[in-house]
Amino acid sequence: MASAALKIIVGLVLLILGIWAILVWRYDLLVLVKGCVGPLLVLAALITFAIAKE
Repeated sequence: MASAALKIIVGLVLLILGIWAILVWRYDLLVLVKGCVGPLLVLAALITFAIAKE
């Protein structure tokens, strides 16, 4: 019982820290997301070509 409560408390703390980090570094996060869009699209295209080949 105590371990379940501890896991919930740790989860809530991590959730709060994650939300805080997103709010503090939101502009850096947007730059990171924008930088990942191109390579992600290229990877999706390569996977699509590999599936279409079969």
